[in-house]
Amino acid sequence: MTLTAAIHQLRPLSCKERPNCQWPHPWQLGILFAGLGLLSIGAGGIRPCNIAFGADQFDTNTKKGRAQLESFFNWWYFTFTIALIGALTCVVYIQTNVSWTLGFAIPTICLAFSTLIFLFGRHTYIYKKPQGSIFSDLAKVVSAAFRKRKLNASGRTLYDPAPIDLENAPLVQTDRFKFLDKAAIIADPSELNNQGMPRNAWRLCSLQQVERLKCLMGILPVWVTGICTFIVMDQQNTFGVLQVIQTNRSIGPHFKVPPGWMNLISMLALSIWIYIYECIYIPLAKKITKKATRLTMEQRIKIGVFLSILCMIVAAIVEKKRRDSAIRHGTFHSPMSFVLLLPQFALSGLNEVFAAVAIMEFFTLQMPENMRTVAGAVFFLSLSIANYIGSLIVNVVHRVTSQKGRTPWIGGHDLNHNRLEYYYYLIAALGALNFIYFNFFAKKYLRNKKVQPVDLDMVLEMVGTETKGNMIIVSS
Repeated sequence: MTLTAAIHQLRPLSCKERPNCQWPHPWQLGILFAGLGLLSIGAGGIRPCNIAFGADQFDTNTKKGRAQLESFFNWWYFTFTIALIGALTCVVYIQTNVSWTLGFAIPTICLAFSTLIFLFGRHTYIYKKPQGSIFSDLAKVVSAAFRKRKLNASGRTLYDPAPIDLENAPLVQTDRFKFLDKAAIIADPSELNNQGMPRNAWRLCSLQQVERLKCLMGILPVWVTGICTFIVMDQQNTFGVLQVIQTNRSIGPHFKVPPGWMNLISMLALSIWIYIYECIYIPLAKKITKKATRLTMEQRIKIGVFLSILCMIVAAIVEKKRRDSAIRHGTFHSPMSFVLLLPQFALSGLNEVFAAVAIMEFFTLQMPENMRTVAGAVFFLSLSIANYIGSLIVNVVHRVTSQKGRTPWIGGHDLNHNRLEYYYYLIAALGALNFIYFNFFAKKYLRNKKVQPVDLDMVLEMVGTETKGNMIIVSS
C-alpha cells in the first residue's frame, strides 16, 4: 500500500480535468488489491490470535492470575482503541494534508517495529503446543452423534481416555446438549483396538472432543446477543456522521470539526471508562470491601444492551430536533450545534466497553485453552455479521418506506428529506427485543462455565510447600 502511494508508476496519473481521467491498468489494480488482500489475511491472523496468545500468558490456576486475566481484556480493548484514535487523527491528517506516502509509511513502520518487539520477547512467552485441527474433531463429533442418534446414552459406557495433554485441565461432562454424548458411546467393544483407541474416529469420539463442541455451541446464544448489540454500535459510524454533516460544526470563527472526528467521542468514552474502572473503581472497591469487586459478565452485558437502546432513543430525539430546525430555517445545514450529538456517540462507546469487552471475555474464558483462537475468531466474526445484517436492514427499510410516494426513513444525501428518527426507533425496538432475549434465554448460558481449576495459591498457603526444581513438594 505504501509503494502504490510512493511510486507513481504503480497508480494512474492525477486527474486534473474531470471526467476525462485516466483509468488504472489491470496490473496496477492487481498490486492495489494484493495489498488489500494481504491486509485482510494479516488482520485475520492477528486479531483472533493475539487475544488468545495474551490470555495464555496468565496462570489461571492462581487467584492472582485469574484477576490479571480479567483486567487483560479491558486493557487490550483500551490499547486497541488508543491505536484507532491515533490512526483516525494524526495519520488521517497527514494523509489528507501532508503526504499519502508518509501517511501509509507511518503505520508500516509501526507494524515493523511492533513485529521486532514481539520477536525480541519470544523467549519469555508461554507457548501452547498445537494439537491438530479443532474443526476436524468437531466434525467427527457431529458425524458420530448422527450415526448413533438412535442409541440411548443412559447407562452406556462412554469413551473417556486419560488426557494426553497434562498442561490443560480436562473438561468435565456437562448436562447440556446431551444428544452429543452419543458420539462417545462405546456401542460395541470392537470399536476399540488393542491399544484402547478408536478404530474409526468418525464413529467414536472421546468425551473431551464432545465437550469441546458443547463449549462452542454454548456460546452461540450469547453470540446472537453480541451481534444484535454490535448492529446498534455500527449506526453512529454511518448515520451519526451524516447527522454531524448537517449541523453547525463551527468552533469559533475559523475552525469546523471534521465529521469523521465524531467517532473519536465513542473511543474516548470507552477509554476513559476503562481507565476509571481499572484504576479507580476496582482499587477503591478493594480498599472498602477488602476484596477486588468486579462487575460480572451478566451485569456488564445487560448494561451494554440497555445503553444500546438508550443510545438509539437519544439519537432519534436529537435527529428530530435537528431536522425540524433545518426545515424551519429552510437550509441544508441545521443551525443546531453538533455538540448535541455528543451524548449519542458517548453512549455508543459505553455500549461497546460494557457489552463488547464482556462478550469477548466470555468467549475466551468459556473455551478450553486449545480453542481460544476460535473464541477470538468468533468474536470478530460477530462484528462482521453485524455489519452485513445492518446493511440488510438499511436496504429493507429504505425499500419498504419509500413506496407509494411516502417520505422514506432513510435514503439520499439529504437527511432533511428523510425520517431518520423513525429508523433509530426501529433499531431501539430491536435492541429491546435483544434485551428480553438475553434476560429470558441467553444469560443462563453465562452460568454454564467451565469448572474453575484449583487455586494453587490457596492450597499452598494451607498446607505449606517446599520447591525443588520444577517440582512442588507438599507437606501437611
